[in-house]
Amino acid sequence: MAQKNFSIEFFPPKTPEGTEKLRVTRAKLAELHPRYFSVTFGAGGSTQKGTLDTVLDIRSEGHEAAPHLSCLGSSRESLRAILAQYKDHGIKRLVALRGDLPSGYGAMDFSSGEFRYANELVEFIRAETGDWFHIEVAAYPEMHPQAKSPQDDVQRYVSKVKAGANGAITQYFYNADAYFRFVDEAQKLGATVPVVAGIMPITNYSQLMRFSDMCGTEIPRWIRLKLASYGDDTDSIRAFGLDVVTQLCERLLAGGAPGLHFYTLNHSPATIAIWQRLKL
Repeated sequence: MAQKNFSIEFFPPKTPEGTEKLRVTRAKLAELHPRYFSVTFGAGGSTQKGTLDTVLDIRSEGHEAAPHLSCLGSSRESLRAILAQYKDHGIKRLVALRGDLPSGYGAMDFSSGEFRYANELVEFIRAETGDWFHIEVAAYPEMHPQAKSPQDDVQRYVSKVKAGANGAITQYFYNADAYFRFVDEAQKLGATVPVVAGIMPITNYSQLMRFSDMCGTEIPRWIRLKLASYGDDTDSIRAFGLDVVTQLCERLLAGGAPGLHFYTLNHSPATIAIWQRLKL
């Protein structure tokens, strides 16, 4: 376990109250001693300043931080400036993503920037900064919702690794077989970097369904039916979710997953409970 990579993700708060709440949440999660905290980057870079501010807060508290960096809708000049800023602050880890389009753009409108895909961003970061950054990229065990086919999706992932990624973090999922199959297929194509499993604790049924519809994550039928049967009984939803996600994590780690990356949604209780059950 000590050699595995456990990390925690936040999104940048938008209000002073949110900032203070995240500091309290972060203090609780810091007691778990994760490898690093990552901070998301809004569609089209819409939370750029919030991402930097949150990352600097994390750094000031003595923890390693990994800002997300998305390229869709961004220019080389703007990304060059962001990379220089992170480098000046001693940031050594990045999560490099294609990113989502800002609202108001068509589903596949690439005209608003100089990059189309995440492998181009990874190539750019390497060309600009050499080996300064440890770069994580995204992986989709159940296929990116905009991919043409599972085969095309794996090929796109492999292109990001070959462009210079050091590792990957998956979209969250609840089917361990999908993860293991994806890793096997990627390794056969030469992408042998560690693929850390993204974990979404289950605490709210309607929220989980909404997120999963957006990102293409499949909620297995037995889990959906069980969650739906609890109605507004949030205690039962959380207890069941804790069991399901803990068992998923146990299977992933036992099967060789190199680590877990927790999508906290800026809350701490569920992540702490899973962490403790796993004896991390």
